[in-house]
Amino acid sequence: MNKLYSFDLAQGTFVGVDEAGRGPLAGPVVAAAVQLKDNKYYQFFDDINDSKKLSEKKRELLFDKIITFCHVGIGIATVEEIEKYNILNATFIAMNRALDDISENNIICDKVLVDGNRLIKEFSGKQEPLVKGDSKSLSIAAASIIAKVSRDNIMKEFSKLYPEYFFEKHKGYGTKLHRNILLEKGPLPIHRKSFLKKILGD
Repeated sequence: MNKLYSFDLAQGTFVGVDEAGRGPLAGPVVAAAVQLKDNKYYQFFDDINDSKKLSEKKRELLFDKIITFCHVGIGIATVEEIEKYNILNATFIAMNRALDDISENNIICDKVLVDGNRLIKEFSGKQEPLVKGDSKSLSIAAASIIAKVSRDNIMKEFSKLYPEYFFEKHKGYGTKLHRNILLEKGPLPIHRKSFLKKILGD
């Protein structure tokens, strides 16, 4: 049995929460909330792990399985919200929206386990932080995959609007390619201006 799934069984009924996109120079931050629908589906999740340890192709394949066999909620905080409230508070906004989204499934939930060492601000339910949760809990790992793939898909759509910025390749992260394009062409409305000061100055 998947060791991440074994961990979840010992935790009771809960929702796992994780995010993607705190570090990039462009695009939103996306959070996901995940709860397994039924214990009988555990055999579909042997390959689930922290999204950062999986290839893009593997994440996309697992994304479809998770959507099918789990309750899933997705929340997004925009670039404007990141700039207005800062990235940490925008991440909490996205997480709360993901939890609001999954609650529409009328799930039973004793608590929320959130990846990292911080509680979700403004969330009134019972919650616990779990450091490196995406490598310990199947539900949090699944949330990390949902958040990552969802955000990557948003950035791929942006690449259609701004093909010369190659968002489909770097997904908004501060790669050498992205930095060089910024220096040549300047920022777009989807760039986080407060993240660009070390590259472009004030």
